[in-house]
Amino acid sequence: MDIYTALLVGSLIFLSSFLSIKFMISAALIEIAMGAIAGNFLGLHQTEWIKYLGEFGGIVLTYLAGTEVDIPLLKAKLKESLLIGGISFLAPFISTFLFAYYVVHWSFQASEISGIALSTTSLAVIYAVLVETGLVKSDLGKLLMAACFITDLGTAIALSIMFAHFNFFTVIFTIVSVLAIIFTPKIISWMTKSFGFKVVEPELKFLFFVLFSLMWLAKLGNSHAVLPTFILGLAMSDYFKTKNKELQTRFRAVAFTMLNPFFFIKGGLNISFGALQKSLYLLVSFFFVKVIAKIAGVLPFAKKYVPKEAIYTTLLMSTGLTFGTISSLYGLNAGIIDTTQFSILVTVVILSAVIPTLIAQKFFEPKHIYKSIRENEKIKEAIYDAGEEDV
Repeated sequence: MDIYTALLVGSLIFLSSFLSIKFMISAALIEIAMGAIAGNFLGLHQTEWIKYLGEFGGIVLTYLAGTEVDIPLLKAKLKESLLIGGISFLAPFISTFLFAYYVVHWSFQASEISGIALSTTSLAVIYAVLVETGLVKSDLGKLLMAACFITDLGTAIALSIMFAHFNFFTVIFTIVSVLAIIFTPKIISWMTKSFGFKVVEPELKFLFFVLFSLMWLAKLGNSHAVLPTFILGLAMSDYFKTKNKELQTRFRAVAFTMLNPFFFIKGGLNISFGALQKSLYLLVSFFFVKVIAKIAGVLPFAKKYVPKEAIYTTLLMSTGLTFGTISSLYGLNAGIIDTTQFSILVTVVILSAVIPTLIAQKFFEPKHIYKSIRENEKIKEAIYDAGEEDV
């Protein structure tokens, strides 16, 4: 059965990449849809290795997203990032909580979980889309990732304050996270100078070791490694940009080829069509509450700070996946929500990853930025070719 599962997942990953190129849609969205279809109709289920690879894929995506953030730009655009990211958290959190508690009559804690789960913006989805489109190199892409980080920071803080149970390992996890953020860039730089570029890739393996360690300690400490992982990527962004761009490229190749697809397919596997048949109206209602709240909150600030890309920015900030799923799963495991409520919230989270992104890509892509990126690439190629001719 494990061999069939591996074969099926491998087929879905390849088919998703093919369809992504064919229809010019993000592979992440297709992988989510493939996971839902395979889980409901092809007998695919979440084995332990799929769960772990999926979780690790999400961590790697978050780390890579951090490495793409331009720190000088983040400082220059701090106000914009805080306002867009902050309202992106607060508007759906308050709206969803009020809807769940006063309209649907869920319990107070279940309503809190729904507010937290649907307040998120998916850094993983946004990063995947930005890399695939090339927008990751633009100021818009970097602003989106910074604002998304602020949103997810609000979500993580809310979940920690309202529900987290701290223990001794939480302290250990916090200390190790700080040490990793401070010393990992220095260790990687030392390894590169000492070993050079070896085919065995000691730098990549050390980075994987650090991420595995953070995941393990986070689990022991009833926490999650997403936020320290993003900050670690942020701490290494300057090193990758100025000293070792090739290492970032190799790391990204490994992630997008094998690890990230498991994260998105695992997300799709959380959708149970059967559990949702009797609650379709709630599914639709929660989806519109989240998306409308996101649009109402983010769009005015987007129009002020990125007027040409306001709708595109707003739609991408309306996505959700990683923290939404984590929050919903926490509520289920703690007995705060039941399986039907869990299925509703997770499905809304996943739909919010797919539908706004699909609309943004199909109708509101910032083509003027694409043109600028292509022109810059042509200039770089011309300079490179000229340099080769001189040689």
